[in-house]
Amino acid sequence: MESKIVFNKDDNSASVYVMKIYHTDVDAVWTHFTQADLIDQWWAPSPWKCETLKMNFEPEGIWNYEMIDPDGENYFAGVHYHEINFHRSFDWTDFFTDENGMINADLPSVNWLIGFTGVEEGMKLTININFQSTEEMLQLLEIGFEESLKTGLSQLEELLNKKD
Repeated sequence: MESKIVFNKDDNSASVYVMKIYHTDVDAVWTHFTQADLIDQWWAPSPWKCETLKMNFEPEGIWNYEMIDPDGENYFAGVHYHEINFHRSFDWTDFFTDENGMINADLPSVNWLIGFTGVEEGMKLTININFQSTEEMLQLLEIGFEESLKTGLSQLEELLNKKD
């Protein structure tokens, strides 16, 4: 049973709030966010692919990955982890990079707080995304950020349902 994805944009605060219920436990979703071989299976919206180049899931650690489009074109991105509260939450700053992991300053860096909460139905995933400005938020929304994130979260649900 697929649950709805809440995706609320707030232009005034240059932020996005995302919420989705998964019919599984916190550990299953946490693991799919924090292990390279698992996040690679759902992070990129199909038919794109995600390949982790480096992942160090710890405070001040990094995750560098590439997104490969259906034509084989590669795009690079990264995450800098900050505070991690096991099975509860973590936050990161994400950014676009070149193939060597150097940050592309022409595209926005964005701060995310990702929360994992046990609920009666299973677990509730919340994502609070804060942009530097409304203009940067709109820039990413224009290139498909909302659809990409929603597709990835739905793909995660499909993957988790296969394991049941």
